[in-house]
Amino acid sequence: MEAGIVARESALPFQAIPAAALRGRNPLTVMRNLVTMARGVAAARRLVERDRPAVILGTGGYVCVPVFLAARMAGIPTIIYLPDVVPGLAVQLLARLSTLVACSVAASGRYLGLEPLDFATAVARLTTHRQSVRLIVTGYPVRQDLFHADRQTCRAAFGLSDELPTLLVAGGSRGSRSINRAIAALLPALLPFMEIIHVCGREGDATFLRAAIRELPENLQKRYHLFEYLHGASEMLVQSASPPAPTMVAALAAADLAVCRSGASVLGELPAVGLPAVLVPYPHVHQEENADYLAQRGAAVKISDAALTRTTERGLLLHEIYRLIHRQEERRAMAKRMRELAQPDAARRIAFLLRTLVNRRQIA
Repeated sequence: MEAGIVARESALPFQAIPAAALRGRNPLTVMRNLVTMARGVAAARRLVERDRPAVILGTGGYVCVPVFLAARMAGIPTIIYLPDVVPGLAVQLLARLSTLVACSVAASGRYLGLEPLDFATAVARLTTHRQSVRLIVTGYPVRQDLFHADRQTCRAAFGLSDELPTLLVAGGSRGSRSINRAIAALLPALLPFMEIIHVCGREGDATFLRAAIRELPENLQKRYHLFEYLHGASEMLVQSASPPAPTMVAALAAADLAVCRSGASVLGELPAVGLPAVLVPYPHVHQEENADYLAQRGAAVKISDAALTRTTERGLLLHEIYRLIHRQEERRAMAKRMRELAQPDAARRIAFLLRTLVNRRQIA
């Protein structure tokens, strides 16, 4: 998947590294995966010797482990970036191997056993060559398009009416089928009051969603905009004479409310556009803490995945969507609090840390 995204959206070279998970497997699988990981370290060492990087940035996952081990052997400085509030097992290991650890929010410090420093304090310590810097809060880096997208232009990309609010349903990941099924059942109750942009993924959910919409009157069908996938924007969606093509950036900027999982991206993308949300954490990974971070700050509400099974007027999902769509003042207050959490300089901060490590290595 990564190879395809890199090829489509950049001219960067891509190099795959053998890697495998080592947790929660039977002994035979663990042995095979250890062999794979050893092959990955060897491949990473060859890559390091060939390209001689001045610094390495990792974003977690077991594929980073062989690369960071190779970097450690070669004396190359590294930064591991933690996008989620709670680190996975690989990030916990990589945090011990890396030179610096960057994170989206200060709450991650308690899970890593490290003191989180705000960016200004960390820079002051780094530039005076003090060594007491390990965990730095940078924020979650997102496309700059999100901070500059013109709302009316983005709404025009989907042909949205100015008379109705818009709900964005982001059910595109493999673990979002329960969201897609709940929305399919609720379409008759939702569409009389709003338009819906629904990104449902490429796992076959579009079939039952199209069947559900065909059961509704034609005037309601026109309010439902279904996409299996939306690419990011290739250029900033600023005000222009002709509507741009629909993109995920445009969908985020056009919506009044979102329903989605609470993967790491909600910590960056929703604040960037000030989009309040009903968050439904995926139950088998650490998404609860991401949702809690936004909900506790009044920028989102959280409901459980189990609550999606009730799709009548008594169901929690319908209740929260209906409440927030109709209570405009509450929704605007949530949008304001969401936007206050935005970190537009997050990418620049991470880039600054990378350059700082390079400069320190050159001086040393």
